[in-house]
Amino acid sequence: MREISKVALNNFKKCLIGLVLLVGLLSCNQPTKDKEISKEPTISTFYLIRHAEKEKSDPNNIDPELMQEGLDRAIRWAEIFDQVPLDAIYSTNYQRTLMTAAPTSVKKDIDVQYYDPRDIDVEILKSDNEGKNVLIVGHSNSTPALTNKILGLEKYDAMQEDDNGSLFIIRVIDGKATDIRLKMY
Repeated sequence: MREISKVALNNFKKCLIGLVLLVGLLSCNQPTKDKEISKEPTISTFYLIRHAEKEKSDPNNIDPELMQEGLDRAIRWAEIFDQVPLDAIYSTNYQRTLMTAAPTSVKKDIDVQYYDPRDIDVEILKSDNEGKNVLIVGHSNSTPALTNKILGLEKYDAMQEDDNGSLFIIRVIDGKATDIRLKMY
C-alpha cells in the first residue's frame, strides 16, 4: 500500500508542478492583454470649411478677396476655433481661402500650410497629422471631396454657392473615421 501511495504522491506532485507552470505561463500573458486594453487610442480630428463669402463684382477674377461679409465670417470662424486646440492649418493658395484662414492662424500663432486639392495624398495627410487637430480651408467642390477622401466613401456632394458656413468634422480614432456636418449661419 505504501508503494501505491508513493506512486500516487509522485503523480500528484507532477500534476501540481504542471498546474503551477500552466498558471505561470497564463499569468505571463496577462500584462500584454492589459497593455492592449489600456492603450490610449490615437485620435486625429480634421475640421474642414469652405472659404467665406468672396467678392463677386468681377466675374473674370479667378482669385478674388473676401467681401466684408466674408471677413466677418472669417473672424467668427476664428472665435469658434479659439476653443479648439489646433495643431495645423491648411489652405489652398487663393486669396479667399487664405483670408478665411488668417484670423484663426493669427489667433493660434500657427503658420498656414498650402495644399493643392487636385493633388493631395490623403494617406500622407492623415499620417502627417496623426493624433492632431487640423483645420483645412478649401472650396465648394474641394471641401466635400476631401472630406469624402478622408472618410473613404462618397458621402458629400459639392456645396451650394451660398453655403459658406458648413463645417465638416472628421474624427479618426485608431484608423476608423466618423463624421458630422454642422452649419454656421
